[in-house]
Amino acid sequence: MPSLVVGIAGGTASGKTTVARKIHEALSPSHIAFIDQDSYYRDLKDLSLEERREMNFDHPDAFDTDLLVAHVKQLKAGQAIEKPVYNFVTSTREARTVTVNPAEIILIEGIMVLHLEAVREQLALKIFVETEDDVRIIRRLTRDIKERGRDFDHVVHQYFKHVRPMHMGFVDPSKRHADIIVPHGGNNDTAIDMLVGALRAKMRGTPKSS
Repeated sequence: MPSLVVGIAGGTASGKTTVARKIHEALSPSHIAFIDQDSYYRDLKDLSLEERREMNFDHPDAFDTDLLVAHVKQLKAGQAIEKPVYNFVTSTREARTVTVNPAEIILIEGIMVLHLEAVREQLALKIFVETEDDVRIIRRLTRDIKERGRDFDHVVHQYFKHVRPMHMGFVDPSKRHADIIVPHGGNNDTAIDMLVGALRAKMRGTPKSS
């Protein structure tokens, strides 16, 4: 049986990673090949740190989409991939990679998963995670300051310069492509349980209810 490719999109800090993680945990890791789009940011090692800080990481061109699509196709063909490892403190790609083996379900998560046509064409199921804007900005502030070495003023500046306009221009409109919209992000356990049940029913060897 060919792999089922599932895409999970949504705005920055919407909870899409939490949704993907809960699905991954519920369906035994051996059944899922997980790809996070954030791992496919372009390597900015040739730029100074100051120049990297001013890059628009919320634009479709920030991602190496050709490599992402090539890796999805490899997994669908039953071949393992070497997923890049991205360092968000330095905004560069590390030398090491992570091996991802093919599986019954290929789960792709990222802000542009439903916007990018080349990625969207690979998807059998398209999910959009929706969360209130005020919740997302607080989460983004917390994450970027605590985990990515940014200061408050920089995060706010980037939000209004890049994050908000890119969300309005690319991310939010992409939900029209979704088969399923999950409100309230990763806290919507009812919706996540329904998704897990639907995916489990499609997995090889799982009996379907009559």
